[in-house]
Amino acid sequence: MRAAIVHSFDAPPRYGTTDTPHPHNDHETLVEVLAAGLHPRVRSAADGTHYTSDGTLPFIPGIDAVGRTEAGELLYFVAPDDAGTMAEQAVVDRRRAVTLPPDTDPAAVTAIAAAMNPAMSSWVALRRRVDLPPGARVLVLGATGNAGQLAVQIAKHLGAAHVVAAGRNPERLALLPALGADETVSLQDDPKQAADDLGRAAADADVVIDYVWGPVTEQAMPALLTARPDRSKPLAWIQIGSMAGMEITLPSFLLRAANLQIMGSGQGSLSTAGILAELPPLARQITSGTFSVDPLRVPLSQVEQAWQAPTAPGQRIVLTPA
Repeated sequence: MRAAIVHSFDAPPRYGTTDTPHPHNDHETLVEVLAAGLHPRVRSAADGTHYTSDGTLPFIPGIDAVGRTEAGELLYFVAPDDAGTMAEQAVVDRRRAVTLPPDTDPAAVTAIAAAMNPAMSSWVALRRRVDLPPGARVLVLGATGNAGQLAVQIAKHLGAAHVVAAGRNPERLALLPALGADETVSLQDDPKQAADDLGRAAADADVVIDYVWGPVTEQAMPALLTARPDRSKPLAWIQIGSMAGMEITLPSFLLRAANLQIMGSGQGSLSTAGILAELPPLARQITSGTFSVDPLRVPLSQVEQAWQAPTAPGQRIVLTPA
């Protein structure tokens, strides 16, 4: 079969030929892959920087996809760590799959492939890592990325009364009020100024969804906590991504001077069963058009070009067989 193949961590995957996979047990079935999203998580696996990477080469990239079984069943599925989805065919473990309506139109199939992975990060975090209080106030750090843009919408959908969206890209930041952001804060300015702006806009936040970490969080965390009217009010800081850096320096006084709860949300901090349980309701919301999604379809044969192609604000590349 034809597939995208990672031969080196220093180069984009190449379109080539590899063996067709085969099911190994009663839980598995072979599907024709219809659409697979090119997510940041896919890129980090392909360049060897993701924390689950074991250095094995070559391999097929891709962590999820929409596929159709020989019997015509339409499935959204999450691949195991040792199998990719950017190929003409893939093996699906039905325990990691969601059945979609058989008449789901091609546009919705592409939307599912584009949005499930980035949407899952905040959807699972807000439903499984914290109890989002009614009328909650939420800050999304890194809201100008695709996952952050969806996080703004998801927070509002799940009942947040006030959402502050913070990000670096001014063009994408300008889109967020129409998607549910009540306030926006630019992270493009001097880090100290950005932190002060966050302190003013989100001092009373209940939850922070953090896709940035690094120096931005290092400045923002004390700014928010010292500006809080009531420091004993719980603040759940959910670390999901590290676009600005892998580490922060955390002064010990912050943990004593405020009711700060720092947690992560991702593989390992949640059970596989817990994550999979959230797939069906999220898939229903995406296929029903609840969230704004802008996929860019690219043929699998153009995977090398797709890997380096620029995208418009809010777009996500989806590789399709033709």
